[in-house]
Amino acid sequence: MSDLDPSARRLDAALKRLEGALDSLMSRTGDPAVTRAELAALVEDRARMAEELDASLAREEELQALADEASEALGAAIEEVRAALGNGDLAGGTSEESPE
Repeated sequence: MSDLDPSARRLDAALKRLEGALDSLMSRTGDPAVTRAELAALVEDRARMAEELDASLAREEELQALADEASEALGAAIEEVRAALGNGDLAGGTSEESPE
């Protein structure tokens, strides 16, 4: 026996374990063409969802700006009503008109 025999046996055992692991992996992943097609579909879905998310975020910003504008307009209208009625009247104050 040569000094290389134990090393050759270890190498052979390692290669057999590697082949077993690859066989197991290939049986779990199935057909590589199917895997590539599934991956392509996932990439396409991700791109579509990213576009939809961007559009949703842009729409949310538009809606927030409109809500802020409406809030300011409502606040201004409330101040106009208060000014027209007198500042204390909306808070439960008395009317300036006296009953006869």
